Amino acid sequence: MREFVNIGRIDPSKRLVVERTKDFNEIYELLDRTEASVQSERCIQCGDPFCLNKCPLHNYIPQWLKSVAENDLELAFRLSNEPSPFPEVMGRVCPHDRLCEGDCTLNDGHGAITIGSVETFISEEGFRKGLKPEFPAISSDKKVAIIGSGPAGLSAATYLLRSGIGVTMYERADRAGGLLTYGIPNFKLDKKVVERRIGILTDAGMKLVLDCEVGKDITFAEIADQHDAIFIGIGATRAKVARINGENASNVYVSMQYLNAIQRKNFGLSYEKKFDFKDMDIVVIGGGDTAMDCVRTAKREGAKSVTCLYRRDAYNMPGSQKEYKNAVEEGVDFAFFASPKEIILGDDGRAVGIEVIKTVLGPKDESGRQRMEEVKGSAYQIKADVVIMALGFNPEAPAFLAENGIETNSWNGIVVDEKYQTTTSGIYAGGDCYRGADLVVTAAYDGREAAREIVKSILG
Repeated sequence: MREFVNIGRIDPSKRLVVERTKDFNEIYELLDRTEASVQSERCIQCGDPFCLNKCPLHNYIPQWLKSVAENDLELAFRLSNEPSPFPEVMGRVCPHDRLCEGDCTLNDGHGAITIGSVETFISEEGFRKGLKPEFPAISSDKKVAIIGSGPAGLSAATYLLRSGIGVTMYERADRAGGLLTYGIPNFKLDKKVVERRIGILTDAGMKLVLDCEVGKDITFAEIADQHDAIFIGIGATRAKVARINGENASNVYVSMQYLNAIQRKNFGLSYEKKFDFKDMDIVVIGGGDTAMDCVRTAKREGAKSVTCLYRRDAYNMPGSQKEYKNAVEEGVDFAFFASPKEIILGDDGRAVGIEVIKTVLGPKDESGRQRMEEVKGSAYQIKADVVIMALGFNPEAPAFLAENGIETNSWNGIVVDEKYQTTTSGIYAGGDCYRGADLVVTAAYDGREAAREIVKSILG
């Protein structure tokens, strides 16, 4: 260990841009055993590890790095799967530069350990060697229903099944995974990875009910009557809007409409052909990871040009810097310090461009972030055949919430207490439906902690 003096940071190899933009395959190559071991040997085994503390799941990062360095893959695999419901997913989609790697002690001068890539290596090499996460048989007569099969729901199912409690998961889509399946593109997360983890849960005893929308195909009361507790993990799917003139034009879309359609296309399913943007000028508004998913998807779909508008600069983008750099490499144009003021419409009522105004960063607000200020008289126009809004999401509030005494706040977030219980006893919630749009890892944390509270409640 502590080889950081002699060995620098090694990022995983990426497929060449000219190759990767022709398909939706993952762009990163897996570390091999030697690369993973060498990177792990750089860890200085801090007495108070910042990486572990910055991780919402508090993953045993120093411990499994040590195990990889010592070529004990089995121990590393077990350690990786203990606090995390799906480490092979987290290794791919977590914004490591903002979390564990961003707080790595070596990040100041030596280069952070490539924690995310080592995490992915542990899982993939472990699965290749035949290792599997351990689940006991269902040993309790208690049953829990989970509404929603996204990160929070899958995490809750994992820790309930580990406690021997039977789980039935209800998902309104035709495939499980929620955001992991229909929100994150394949080039970041191969869907076979998600399908494998769901298969592990069904093998462990989880019952999965697809194409089943609660309140439409089955009532909440029916589910409540058949289970001892319910966990709600329905995410945040109501897109935020810019509230500017012209945004209701027929060729102005929200990000998840587009990403969902293209994922259906990649699955070989029917999809709306209006989302074929080949040879078009595409403008995406937003600066988070979802915006990067949209611009990079449009490049792969053959758009003539792809421009991302963001009101601040690259440094202040809320998404991962890694994803921004990947988008730049793939030919996406960025218009920074540009705030949209109006969607320009043609005679037929369709969007033909966007009027934007230049901005500058002013004094910091109470949160410590610099305020965005517009520059008078600086308006200009950008041509657009299609506009995609990637401004974030708020939770929806399906009717069954209020009908069952489950309170929501002013922006439809489900209200929970410190034990993740809603205002109705026995009903729990977590993930984006209570936080608002956040990270996969925070949703996974909520599902895990809610499951632990459910176990305490129904098993005593």
